[in-house]
Amino acid sequence: MSLPLQELAESSAAESIVRMTFADLGQPSIPAATVVTSLIPTRALEAGEQYRFHFDMTKCIGCRSCEIACNEQNGNPADIRWRRIGEIEGGTYPDTLRHYLSMGCNHCLDAECVKGCPVDAYTKAPITGIVLHSADACIGCQYCVWNCPYSVPQFNAERGVVGKCDMCHGRLTDGHEPACVNACPEAAIEIEIVNTTAWRIDYASAESPGMPAAGHTISTTRITLPPNSTTKLERVDIGRIQPEHAHLSLVFMTTLIQSVTGSLIFALLFRAAQPMLLTILLVITSIALNISVFHLGRPAYAWRALKMWRRSWLSREVLLFGLFFGAIATFTFATWLLTPSIASILHSAFLQHLQVFSFTSNLLTTIGCVAALFGVAGTIASAFIYLVPARPAWNMIHTPIDFLLSSLLIGSTLPITLNWIIKNLNRITLLQPLHLQTINAFPVWLTAVAAIPWITNHAIRLIRLNRSSLFEERATAELLGTQNFRPAVIVTFALAAAAGLLSFCGAFAFATLATFAAVIIARYLFFVSVVPLNMALTFTRGGSH
Repeated sequence: MSLPLQELAESSAAESIVRMTFADLGQPSIPAATVVTSLIPTRALEAGEQYRFHFDMTKCIGCRSCEIACNEQNGNPADIRWRRIGEIEGGTYPDTLRHYLSMGCNHCLDAECVKGCPVDAYTKAPITGIVLHSADACIGCQYCVWNCPYSVPQFNAERGVVGKCDMCHGRLTDGHEPACVNACPEAAIEIEIVNTTAWRIDYASAESPGMPAAGHTISTTRITLPPNSTTKLERVDIGRIQPEHAHLSLVFMTTLIQSVTGSLIFALLFRAAQPMLLTILLVITSIALNISVFHLGRPAYAWRALKMWRRSWLSREVLLFGLFFGAIATFTFATWLLTPSIASILHSAFLQHLQVFSFTSNLLTTIGCVAALFGVAGTIASAFIYLVPARPAWNMIHTPIDFLLSSLLIGSTLPITLNWIIKNLNRITLLQPLHLQTINAFPVWLTAVAAIPWITNHAIRLIRLNRSSLFEERATAELLGTQNFRPAVIVTFALAAAAGLLSFCGAFAFATLATFAAVIIARYLFFVSVVPLNMALTFTRGGSH
């Protein structure tokens, strides 16, 4: 019996691929099978060009062959999909339409993953234009996951690094089709060459229902849409809004280090920067910085995050908080040297001959102010990490305001509570020779003054989210209004208000607990309630939408 496919495979055109579509059947004018000789470019790239995907929505049947082939090619587990299938639909019964999306990486011209990575793990290949990711350089911070509006980079918890589609660049440069292209039975995916200058001017062909606006990063994927229709197509997973990851290590890290910044500011303002107080703040800072590495997939390589401080806000946060730790450590050390008990010991032992520790009051104040400035700058840099267009509910002026006001809210009560602890430490026999100094005066109204703008900022943010014209922002407000999160929202406002009343009553320890609890719960809600931009997924496998 004749076997045409086998004969074709054994012929001189052995690399030809035979694909037969439903359109090929029953039409006498078309041969029984359409031979597609290549779905990758047959010529070399020229200057100003790069490779891109072309996805033909009119051909895709949603079989997921591309998903499976991609996972097999890259050795990924089933829950990580560098190429994903989504669904869009429209119309009313019986006149309904359904189409599928198949998306890998869009190898954007202005890729946010490249610009935001703190360790330079992403590169845009200068010849092919493919956005490549280095697993060896990656520290698993997941900042690229937040930045990409298509949620292309995906974190592999088992390996501790992020991964993404690279257009099977090894196969492509060897003249072979990427796995997804080769596996599609309908030839719905192919590789094309695009002129980057012309595409920047007109990238309308990258737009599609169920996809974020291409202008965010100038996606290069060309999408062939169905013929013009009056039916409006929408994503099928629009009703599946699910919480995001809580990132508890970041919740506690940001809260603790902001509390230290606020406490230091108020301690300097009210001349309460006493040695033991600063020592406790230094310990809290150390704890916060150590907690932060637990967010990373590869904590041992946390030091690499300093590499891209010129362009990455994450690198700037690491740098500024590192300087903050150094400055507050210096301030603490210098303050101890000026205490009467320590100064007398040093003077008798060393300073009669060596004057290297002769700190003046003005110099001490300067060091403290520098430390506070580094803390504020680090807090602002920390807030800017979350100002990414791909996460609209974070990308609001309320985020940096919240971070700064949270510093002031906790900082208005924490020094007084620590002062009470220091008073009790003075009763310990071994510490009595140090004559630990305590705070003489601290305004009782300070917490109420800090709580009012903090509550106002969160209230206005909620109102704006509810009234937003952007789906993702309204979805965040909807998520916060569910029975799982609504009580927590109410509790945050109640705790912040209670902190102000408790301070007036002199119950500063309880006020401190209330401010910490309010900020921690609000920060937890900040992480879990954000609804990121994303491509349409299926109803049963929908992500955040």
